[in-house]
Amino acid sequence: MTAHSAPRTPAPAAGDTARGPTRTAADRTPAPAPGRRSAAPGAPAPSGTRRPAAGSPLRDRVRSAGLPYLLLLPALALELLIHLVPMATGIVMAFKDLTQEYISDWSAAPWAGLDNFRVAVDVDAPVGEALLRSFAVTCGFTVLAVGLSWLLGVTAAILMQDAFRGRGLLRALFLTPYALPVYAAVITWSFLLQHDNGLLNHVLHDQLGLTDGKPFWLVGDNSFVALLLVAVWRTWPFAFLLLTAALQNVSADLYEASALDGAGMWRQIRHITLPALRPVNQVLVLVLFLWTFNDFNVPFVLFGKSAPQSADLVSLHIYQSSFVTWDFGAGSAMSVLLLLFLLLVTAGYLLLTSRGRGSADV
Repeated sequence: MTAHSAPRTPAPAAGDTARGPTRTAADRTPAPAPGRRSAAPGAPAPSGTRRPAAGSPLRDRVRSAGLPYLLLLPALALELLIHLVPMATGIVMAFKDLTQEYISDWSAAPWAGLDNFRVAVDVDAPVGEALLRSFAVTCGFTVLAVGLSWLLGVTAAILMQDAFRGRGLLRALFLTPYALPVYAAVITWSFLLQHDNGLLNHVLHDQLGLTDGKPFWLVGDNSFVALLLVAVWRTWPFAFLLLTAALQNVSADLYEASALDGAGMWRQIRHITLPALRPVNQVLVLVLFLWTFNDFNVPFVLFGKSAPQSADLVSLHIYQSSFVTWDFGAGSAMSVLLLLFLLLVTAGYLLLTSRGRGSADV
């Protein structure tokens, strides 16, 4: 056989020779190491390989639901320690004959049942009569103080609504009484209300001649006026602050449209401003009522341990019954009665305002 008769293999194209053989994806997969077998699809993972653990849905749900309660625990513990435990202790004391004799060991005081409550509400006895007089003084003082504070606050908030030069400075001055420490502010007032050297008597009597003599402001009937003056001076900036913030949400377009319709200032206040402030006023009046009715710091710093009868607020009266006469059982019973009264008034107020808000929404 000659060379020309042998079968000839076809020669590759010139381009294929230049690029070399084509490599597929399987060809690019690295070959397993010698001695290791590749895992077949669907086969279990070899030992030593970690997979991300999938959490139980029930466990995740319990964890997410319990996290808010865990975050509330510190606040709940402080609430129990500061408010609820002393309140429960006071309620227990109200049912005991806790006097100076048992002050060293409260647990040895005998149980008195409802005797302390009967003494407190017996208006024919001296203790009940004094408590009733103090309660009446407190009610009158609260109504006047809350009314005047709200009136001053809403008036100042409306007057400060329009922009003018110096408005920021006036707002800062108005909020100063609310920012001052209560003891420093009331002690300053006690100096201003002194009989001989007080600034108020100097202005009214010496400078203006409005009174025949220098009146006593911290004793006698004028003490009610002095207490009301200091309380309103401290409280009305809070009303001004809240109402000023609420007025920022009232659109100026309403006032412009009403002005085009011929509405004056009073009609705008009556039909636009006051309805817009109603939700804030409902909360504001309740807060001012509770603060004023329970106010202890202002009369205590202004008059001391024993206030005049015309300024004998119930909070200071309970303090006198407890720490001056050493009858802690009767004082605790008065405190429980005061707590029940405030709870009833608050519940009635919220029920009344919620009904009014519901009818307004309808």
